[in-house]
Amino acid sequence: MKRILFPTDFSDVANNAFVHALGLAKLVHGELILLHTYELPIVDNQFAPQNYQLLFDSLELSNFEKFKDEVPKLRAIAEENHFEDIKMSHMIMDGDLIYNIKEIIKKDKIDYVVMGTSGATGWKEAFLGTNTGEAIVNLSVPVLSIPKDCKYTKIETIGFTTRYREKDKEALKQVIKIAKAANAKVKCLYVKTKATDNTEVIFDDWNEQFKNDPVTFFILPNEDVKESISDFITHQEIDVLAMLTYKRSFFESLFSSSFTEKMSYNSEIPILALHQ
Repeated sequence: MKRILFPTDFSDVANNAFVHALGLAKLVHGELILLHTYELPIVDNQFAPQNYQLLFDSLELSNFEKFKDEVPKLRAIAEENHFEDIKMSHMIMDGDLIYNIKEIIKKDKIDYVVMGTSGATGWKEAFLGTNTGEAIVNLSVPVLSIPKDCKYTKIETIGFTTRYREKDKEALKQVIKIAKAANAKVKCLYVKTKATDNTEVIFDDWNEQFKNDPVTFFILPNEDVKESISDFITHQEIDVLAMLTYKRSFFESLFSSSFTEKMSYNSEIPILALHQ
């Protein structure tokens, strides 16, 4: 059974992403692990009041009570969206979120992480330093990021960007598994620039290897990679965009303000970040 980690702060953004996490769990026959983290203040013992331990205990209790109150609300959301059969467990931890996620991934053999992002005006920030951005570029497992206004719907088309590298094939196979589970199709995009080093032989090899899978390949000549991806999302009606992170600088560059603005013309879509 696949294990999906869902960090939450119980905000509206997180609650919206929760439905997508449930949907992914159903697709991959997985279970959901809900994580809530908090950070206690750092106090220098030399200047701390004598009752600082009581203060910490009070803060920990407050976070636990909040967690305890919010969990039934999440279960209600699951029932409202007909996901009440999804197995769920819960964790509450103090400390840095990304550090805790990394530890849980190693300890509990997590397969996916699902997190919410702040939406159209926050796409750039989401990939340049927020928790979701840090998770996308630093975690070892696929991360599904969900814009705040993206409502959960049935996945019919998954986009996948490729550079036709050999390592991309394994990522595409992961995407195909999800697509087959959702009875969806995959549209694979390669933006061909003047600097390309791929050949017709490579293109033919990919077509041959995936000929029995629900994949269509698109090769678009254009020097503007970001513009091509944005247009591809719109014209091919992509529901989820799967991308290999490659180098951090390249991945981050895709989320400049111009790309964000182009995406915001339509309802934003989830992005599944895969790692090499």
